[in-house]
Amino acid sequence: MDRKNIPHMAAKNVHIISLGCPKNQVDSEVMGGILAESGYLLTDRPEEASVILINTCAFILPAREEAIAEILRAAAWKAGRKGPCSHLVVTGCLPQRYGKELEEALPEVDLFLGTAETPHIGRHLDRLLTLPKTDRRRRSVIGRPTFLMNAGHRRLISSPAHSAYIKIADGCSNRCSYCVIPSIRGKARSRTIDDILSEAEDLAARGVRELIVTAQDTTAYGLDRKGKPTLSRLLRELAAIDGLSWIRLLYTYPARLTEELLRTIAEEEKVCRYLDIPIQHSDDAILTAMHRRGDNALIRKVIAHAREVIPDVALRTSLIVGFPGETPRRFGKLLSFVRETRFDHLGVFPYSREEGTEAAALPSRISEREKERRRGLVMEEQALISREINSALIGTRQEILVEGPGELDGFTRIGRCRRQAPEIDGATHLRGGDPEVGQIVACRITAADDYDLFAEVI
Repeated sequence: MDRKNIPHMAAKNVHIISLGCPKNQVDSEVMGGILAESGYLLTDRPEEASVILINTCAFILPAREEAIAEILRAAAWKAGRKGPCSHLVVTGCLPQRYGKELEEALPEVDLFLGTAETPHIGRHLDRLLTLPKTDRRRRSVIGRPTFLMNAGHRRLISSPAHSAYIKIADGCSNRCSYCVIPSIRGKARSRTIDDILSEAEDLAARGVRELIVTAQDTTAYGLDRKGKPTLSRLLRELAAIDGLSWIRLLYTYPARLTEELLRTIAEEEKVCRYLDIPIQHSDDAILTAMHRRGDNALIRKVIAHAREVIPDVALRTSLIVGFPGETPRRFGKLLSFVRETRFDHLGVFPYSREEGTEAAALPSRISEREKERRRGLVMEEQALISREINSALIGTRQEILVEGPGELDGFTRIGRCRRQAPEIDGATHLRGGDPEVGQIVACRITAADDYDLFAEVI
């Protein structure tokens, strides 16, 4: 389409709202980059936008509720005529999951796009903006979820310039009984190592110091490709890139944490000694019902071995409470496991019954109130553990990546140490000196609370 025929193209501002996980954030950044290259102007102020684009998550009920709330909020901007907003576009997992059903439920939305349409976002907006407002044909474009980004998609990074996610694969083939991701995102498909390295080199050249490796299951990387390139090899090659200081690994499946991978984390200085291992539960019957590979014994063995190979490793996990069949006794075993294992960081999610999943048909359902009670008990226990672990760090020397100005009285900067991933873990509050944002500085830990650390710049 000839953009010269689009009236007032230069005035077409787009505001992107990205919901959900870091993997979704990468998709939003890809769309932002494509739109910028297509002549659109990206704005972080919705009141200045002609088009509001919401990239949605639909993994569990709270994510869908958040998506609907954001859509209605954006629709109010469009209907209120307080700004230039004329079009509302919804992309990502919500349209991919529900398709044309959304057209009737959300008439305020002008266009719904599935995950496969990410690389075509410029063409879709061009078409939308040239249609008469009365033309409501083809409000949904939903195809098979086959899109896999590559280094040719120059992302418009939305996170702080010094830290960026890199998505090494998309989709998932694990088929856990509670999860809709395979139906929304398709089967697991990995990028080539050369393509990932090309993007990583570009990000480093743009000032990224911390690279956060992400996928639905990073330890499944390469299993779908000829020659089966390994995650260990990828990490070692990423560590050789000049300019990168930290490489952080997320979403590692416990059954695939190999000796080679653990040795790589231990030996490569740039790779943070940090492991995110979502185990979901510790009771064998629940793990079997969830279709998780590996039992309680395997989980304990993997964690013990990780600590043996990487003695100062920081461990994060995520758990699901209230899964069908989680009796008080089974929940008690989970609580005991949390006490014994002593994760550095832990997140707990009440089970969400999702239509289309095998677990949705299971009996022995647990009330929402009881799920929340159990979640609270685990988090209370974890708060005590986290405080004890953090307190043990007092007096130690830590590298801190400076994130921004201080948020507490007497502390001039806020940042993170290698043990802390952005958004999901705590922060480190700094006093002394005036380090720049994006700088990595040596600090001494002086105090701690349940989740945060406090430090003096050395």
